Amino acid sequence: MSETLSRRKMITRGIAAATGVAGLIAADRIAGAYGLIPPDSGGVWGPGETLTYAAQRLLMSHHSMAREFNRSDVSKAIPVSGEPPSAGQYKELLESSFRNWRIPIDGMVARPASFSIDELKRMPMSSQITHQACEEGWSFIAEWHGVQLSHVLNLAGVSPAAKFVVVYAYDGVWDSLDLADAYHPQTFLTYGLNGNELPTRHGAPLRLKVARQLGYKSVKFLSRITLTDSLKSVGNGKGSISPDYGYSWYAGI
Repeated sequence: MSETLSRRKMITRGIAAATGVAGLIAADRIAGAYGLIPPDSGGVWGPGETLTYAAQRLLMSHHSMAREFNRSDVSKAIPVSGEPPSAGQYKELLESSFRNWRIPIDGMVARPASFSIDELKRMPMSSQITHQACEEGWSFIAEWHGVQLSHVLNLAGVSPAAKFVVVYAYDGVWDSLDLADAYHPQTFLTYGLNGNELPTRHGAPLRLKVARQLGYKSVKFLSRITLTDSLKSVGNGKGSISPDYGYSWYAGI
């Protein structure tokens, strides 16, 4: 058995053995020793968030895949939560069919850049037929088309010191991923749905698609992507707008 596997097995056993209140504290210490503390680890629910995130990272390979389906499994109804921004820059972009829209990639990168939808479409296209589960209880299966986030990050040249990818949207939502999920092959910048252009209500012109997490991590109406080594000074310091509404930063399924 390799040293890496032996260490992972040792850490996993330590976390799995930690139960109850005292166990959560122990799990927090173990996770901290190996850099597995999520940004929303503070407060009364913090140890539980840490246990969930650390256990997911240790028990599942970074390249474990969300289940993919056949086209015959695609849902006839695809529900969506929330409405597109009805004013400001997004409204202007929508009225011009996103002609002047671009997505900047900045922060801790060697080559800051920005891309139009046409430029993204000229990159290697990927597709996936996956299940999207909403925290509100509904779900659907759909085929998503886009470019792997990892491809765009590689074009920008991510700094070795970077740890998180932060995404911002025109509706005020923002979120982040660790590099394990950002570089996962099923994490897309998505511009198409079921063979068509991405509908406005589903996040046109571009949304994030994170197949291994709950639906709220697949941020719609993307406006900017930035790389950072810490989330403490970003927004609320919890890695996402979601903890302000009672949801976890890490939403692995």
